[in-house]
Amino acid sequence: MGIGEHMANEMRHEAVATRKVLERLPDDKFDWQPHDKSMKLGALASHLVNNFGWADMILSSSELDFGGMDFTPNEYHSAAECVAAFDKALEATANLLASTSDEALRDTWTLRDGERVYFTQPKIGVLRGFVLNHNIHHRAQLAMYLRLNDIPVPQIYGPSADEPDM
Repeated sequence: MGIGEHMANEMRHEAVATRKVLERLPDDKFDWQPHDKSMKLGALASHLVNNFGWADMILSSSELDFGGMDFTPNEYHSAAECVAAFDKALEATANLLASTSDEALRDTWTLRDGERVYFTQPKIGVLRGFVLNHNIHHRAQLAMYLRLNDIPVPQIYGPSADEPDM
């Protein structure tokens, strides 16, 4: 089994908990935010769902240059929209990873803004950091948003205060 297949399996495993969090998002709170400096719940959920879209771009290019680029992320307005888009993006990303050679995953990729280079690293590292870990990070934020709105937090890596039994 190649590196991409292993990562696809890991994504599918993590997606089970992410999907549970997305399913519980309250449609009437998509404009809610815990602090003025925090993202709104709907924007954060949309960002989490959109993260999987980075995989195709990372694997099909050698860099992303923010300089002069026009980017409008997809916005979702309900838990159902988020879950449907997440399921579709997960499957596309996992299939893409599973079919990517180890050699291609070792190629380097650069993130820049014009002449300013933020980093250059192997694509596998970018995929882990900007796709998988980034997704896990935002899932945790959304779980906290659930807590702050008195919505039961699902089990993620084990029991939660709301779901103590595994």
